[in-house]
Amino acid sequence: MKKVTTITLLMFSLFASAQQQSIDQKVNDLLKKMTIEEKIGQLNQYTGDNQATGPITINPNKQNEIKQGLIGSMLNVIGTKYTRGYQELAMQSRLKIPLLFGQDVIHGYKTTFPIPLAEAASWDLAAIELGARVAATEASASGIHWTFAPMVDIGRDPRWGRVMEGAGEDTYLGSKIAYARVKGFQGNKLGDLNSVMACVKHFAAYGAGVGGRDYNSVDMSERMLLETYLPPFKAALDAGAATFMNSFNDINGIPATGNAHLQRDILKGKWNFQGFVVSDWGSIGEMVAHGYSKDLKEAAYSAITAGSDMDMESNAYRKNLAELVKEGRVSIDLVDDAVRRILRKKFELGLFDDPYKYSDPKREEKALTNPDHRKAALEMAEKSIVLLKNEKQTLPISKNTKTIAFIGPMVKEYKANMGFWAVELPEVNYDKWVVSQWDGLQNKVGKNTKLLYAKGCDVTGDNKDGFAEAVATAKQADVVILSVGERHDMSGEAKSRSDLHLPGVQEELIKAIQATGKPVVVLINAGRPLVFNWTADNVPAIVYTWWLGSEAGNAIANVLFGDYNPSGKLPMTFPREVGQVPIYYNHFSTGRPAKDENSTNYVSAYIDLKNSPKFPFGYGLSYTTFDYSALKLSSTKIKSGETIKVSFQLKNSGKVAGEEVVQLYLKDKFGSVVRPVLELKDFQKVKLNAGESKTIEFTIDKEKLSFYNNKLEWGTEPGDFEVMIGASSADIKLRSDFELLAN
Repeated sequence: MKKVTTITLLMFSLFASAQQQSIDQKVNDLLKKMTIEEKIGQLNQYTGDNQATGPITINPNKQNEIKQGLIGSMLNVIGTKYTRGYQELAMQSRLKIPLLFGQDVIHGYKTTFPIPLAEAASWDLAAIELGARVAATEASASGIHWTFAPMVDIGRDPRWGRVMEGAGEDTYLGSKIAYARVKGFQGNKLGDLNSVMACVKHFAAYGAGVGGRDYNSVDMSERMLLETYLPPFKAALDAGAATFMNSFNDINGIPATGNAHLQRDILKGKWNFQGFVVSDWGSIGEMVAHGYSKDLKEAAYSAITAGSDMDMESNAYRKNLAELVKEGRVSIDLVDDAVRRILRKKFELGLFDDPYKYSDPKREEKALTNPDHRKAALEMAEKSIVLLKNEKQTLPISKNTKTIAFIGPMVKEYKANMGFWAVELPEVNYDKWVVSQWDGLQNKVGKNTKLLYAKGCDVTGDNKDGFAEAVATAKQADVVILSVGERHDMSGEAKSRSDLHLPGVQEELIKAIQATGKPVVVLINAGRPLVFNWTADNVPAIVYTWWLGSEAGNAIANVLFGDYNPSGKLPMTFPREVGQVPIYYNHFSTGRPAKDENSTNYVSAYIDLKNSPKFPFGYGLSYTTFDYSALKLSSTKIKSGETIKVSFQLKNSGKVAGEEVVQLYLKDKFGSVVRPVLELKDFQKVKLNAGESKTIEFTIDKEKLSFYNNKLEWGTEPGDFEVMIGASSADIKLRSDFELLAN
């Protein structure tokens, strides 16, 4: 059997190689027929006239340019009717090169899944991949070839609004999720009807903007770049990502769009990336505003020489590249390389065989009404919810409860549950498509339970006129549920915030309701970690719901009433105050580390605030409890290249079934460079019935022990290590030591 499998794999490899050679030949043959203007056209991307995420290019001649082969790609064109219409224009061009259609399909298409940061809280790679698979199925059926996702930027600063779009602060978790999302979007192979090209963004270090401000400068060491910020990109590439997008920021003084070190040396050089790189919206032209290029022509020169293949919405290549080639400043070989990369993907997608293969309205209707997609969205939403606090077993709420008051500005919202970066289709009534939290609760409770409602206040502003009604409503109830947080458009691109507290007077509303003496459950809807210290210290039950998408109301109701036992764990550290930011678990130690929370005398500490976060990375509660015991290491001394098996017993010691995310952390105690206090190196999500035990195993190998040394060389160093098994980065249950010996 093994021999047959080997032969099958070899035959498949030979077939794939021959197929690629055939595509490369077709690309080369086509390239020989193209004029310089047609080549540059392939590097030019325009937006459609709606749903723009930047300043729209006003070009009344857009359709004629498509007919002339001067546009290679479009974004923000949604639906088979419109993509077919534009593609028909492209088929009137001399060489009939089809258009690529791209779209920001970030967390679902019509069926909206939780925002990516919420999905990361699930720590469920299979569910995350399935979410991307559903999104790809719906988007591809609607004429989309290409999604501008996943965003894999490491985010350590919750002031930055785009943390909602990524996987959080950790490199290891982020890399695993990046790989899963690419696999989900692209499926078995490009060219399948339910596959879209992934676009890994933003290359690179966009999440480290100074002050948490979007589009801002980044200044970091090469070691930090290589070790912390680049691995998720490499993981996405290893998953087969078709395209990359560069980032708006400069890094160490060089805009990423014009950064040859990132794009030529690392991505296309060391990593041998064979896909193409697209600029972010207008980022080539923005190098002028950076003060890096004196005009659009110089920006075009910098971008093409640095390795940016496609110009999104700057018109820099369209207006200047031919002249730069004519002047001899830009080699035609650079242009040809960029065009080849783009044409290759169009061939791989099968667009030359059938330009309309993704524009079938019957398939579109079937995909957008598939009930299995709603089921997947519900399960993902349930897994994304994080239980932060549950004193006196306030949750789950008994289904025999007579009266429940549901209070707050989020209770009856519909579209807001979709969160930022949700695709809005013009023909969809989202008030009927999205399940509100109110509707979810109504769907859950029986006829013997009475639901009461009061808004209380708005998300922002200082109006307290609704407090009296809210308090009076709460007093009539046996249990009060409060739904508060950010508006959905307060986290996302260009949504940096200097103040992370619950906005407006919402926390004052919580205080007023808590004062009634009724059992209170607070739901917090947000796209980032927020600060809510009074609530965290005084309210008995807190559930972080993020923005959960189409099935938000049903998922929340299932958790509140115990039909789903929450299993989410935080993918980002929650600060006590903004003054702690940036805050992340895997920081370096210092020469004067604080011994405890009260140690402030000449140590690395705040004199007015605890060093620890409010809620640590990896934290999340369950309706059951888990016991960790019997840690065993297969060896306490190994050489580089050898492995250690780590095992322990996990027991569900509570009364209901539940899932636990068990986390493996390592600490390199001494090195040629300072190492983090601990680093996540593996995890498993384990489901156990009440009373059930299971032996959990991890493997520590060379890769988990490697880092960039003082010469920026990747590898291991002999020394002492600590292995830690925990329920979070701050809740380590089991510890042991081992030694890596010199070979």
